[in-house]
Amino acid sequence: MASTTTADPLLTYTDDIEPRPIPEALLAARRDVMAAVRELSTLTDADMETFWAWKGDGENEIRYGFYRIFEEFERAGIDAQTAVRASGLERGRAADLIAPATAARWDLQGILIQLPDAAWDADPGDKQWTVRETLGHVIGGQRSYGAVTAWWQAQGLPADSNLPTARPTAIHDALPSDEEEAAGTPAEVRARLNEVLDQSTERLAGLPQERLAHGTRWMGFALDIGFRIGRWSSHFREHTIQVEKTLTMLGHTPTEVDRLIRLILAEWGRAEAAVYGSADEGEAVAALAATAATARVTAAEIVRIAQG
Repeated sequence: MASTTTADPLLTYTDDIEPRPIPEALLAARRDVMAAVRELSTLTDADMETFWAWKGDGENEIRYGFYRIFEEFERAGIDAQTAVRASGLERGRAADLIAPATAARWDLQGILIQLPDAAWDADPGDKQWTVRETLGHVIGGQRSYGAVTAWWQAQGLPADSNLPTARPTAIHDALPSDEEEAAGTPAEVRARLNEVLDQSTERLAGLPQERLAHGTRWMGFALDIGFRIGRWSSHFREHTIQVEKTLTMLGHTPTEVDRLIRLILAEWGRAEAAVYGSADEGEAVAALAATAATARVTAAEIVRIAQG
């Protein structure tokens, strides 16, 4: 998890909200997913038509191995939703609003994980941001969304035109700059992206529903906290499109393997959204963890077949 201090406004202004740490079983599942992706990334498009004796009674191209993992994640998301409904445990409106952000996060990670390091700092021209600069903004924006949301909900003000118009400058001044957020290797920046979203979720997913109606300002508009939390997902999506446009300007064309890995991670994100922000570590999370472990085995098997 990202390092914090007692001056961190996200922590300071949520000290009366019960935190919801990301379940260890979900973190372990993510490690299995990323291990599977690392295995799959060693394959090339030329490997895709290698035959795979799936289940031992018939053959299919190992290309289907990617789709098989996708299908398993799709089913796991459905099973997780069923388990959540059966448990009767309501994770709450705040967590429901946050959950789509993890689907958006993993779709973006699906692009980033396959990028060559040089692409992060390549200048697309026309005064457009590099991939690294865009990620610095995304991470800084998410950290700001968490901290400023925490501050506004603590004020307990109604969402009307009488809201203060002044920006909470002290909150923004306490946060790292976008340049600081973008520093490090691509792997470090991708990890920071995960850490910042998870920390925001841990501190705000348990926000009582009545506080979602408290007032906030966004781009000068008087709105409510529910709107601000709902912006997390669309902010990721907005800049995912920006990264795609940047890569087009750089002449970068994803391979079939790249596209399939993104497909897999995007589906994992949709499955994870079924449980993200919940305080429960029950059957729903266990269903995801079991499927992630199976995906890791499948990935290793098709790589072994492809590489002889």
